[in-house]
Amino acid sequence: MQYAICHLSIVPLRAEPSDRSELVSQILYGESFKILEERKNWSKIRLSFDGYQGWIDNKQYYKISEKEYSALEKETTLLSKDLVEFIEDEHEQLIPIPLGATLNGLSLLKHSYDGNAVQGQVDKSNLIQTSILYLNSPYLWGGKTPFGIDCSGFTQMVYKLIGYKLLRDASQQATQGEALSFIEESEPGDLAFFDNNEGIITHVGIIMKDNYIIHAHGKVRIDRLDHSGIYNIDKNMHTHKLRVIKKII
Repeated sequence: MQYAICHLSIVPLRAEPSDRSELVSQILYGESFKILEERKNWSKIRLSFDGYQGWIDNKQYYKISEKEYSALEKETTLLSKDLVEFIEDEHEQLIPIPLGATLNGLSLLKHSYDGNAVQGQVDKSNLIQTSILYLNSPYLWGGKTPFGIDCSGFTQMVYKLIGYKLLRDASQQATQGEALSFIEESEPGDLAFFDNNEGIITHVGIIMKDNYIIHAHGKVRIDRLDHSGIYNIDKNMHTHKLRVIKKII
């Protein structure tokens, strides 16, 4: 088994070993992972944070030892907390990093950082405030940054920034936490899940106070939430059918 860390701003994680393949997620600066299979130009990897798997270009990661990987796993996660910040490499060149990039591997990569950071310790009191940082971010299938994000990438990153590990996909996240019977039982920061006509959970958002929800649909936006689902304020219609509400923390 080999181990590696992302030393670039944002790296695409693809379904197949091809630049034309579907973007299934992204690897942000500082995230570590195991290399499951290495080919000439591509490697299949599994992220340490959520166990998500996919293919990454071999030019876009930096190999580390098992000992270094294990040490990173044991540390309290340190994350960048501004929309955009900069890392300086050993040649004094700047690397832009997005909100939620991991900073634990700086010494391994011989990089330096003097921006704002937050420790990954559970603090639900900042959850809604953190979610607002992503407001108006454009929707991007597989995205995890303020410059393109999908619905479950949005909820995962918000929870990561307040110290909690959510799985990557909406259907996976729906297996976490405690189900609530009614909207009235929910609190700001709880998650609402929505299904399609086949009953498959395909969407997730973060509940706000006064029956509002923030979610990624075209962009990260705030809409109304009722017992039927999400009522889109701009379209004056329901766009998502409510399946279940979960209290995660």
